[in-house]
Amino acid sequence: MNHKHRAVLHSLFAHPISSNIDPKLVRSVLEEIGAEVSHGGHGQLMVKLNGHTHGFHDTHHSLSKDEVSSVRKFLESAGVDPARDYPL
Repeated sequence: MNHKHRAVLHSLFAHPISSNIDPKLVRSVLEEIGAEVSHGGHGQLMVKLNGHTHGFHDTHHSLSKDEVSSVRKFLESAGVDPARDYPL
């Protein structure tokens, strides 16, 4: 994982929650850590990682705080810990 992807992953878990994360970078990070990302119907992105599946809104603008929180919860449930697995 390159430095830019690590920085995006760590920003998803940052406190306070960031609200200006590029969704294209988040998708790249998800694919980099082994997630299967596909288009569901009606503007949804389906993400499968470590036996967990979640649908996210396919957005073209910066992620809102709620969207960042949703991605964070999904990654935590899938067992991703950026401090442990991908230290800066």
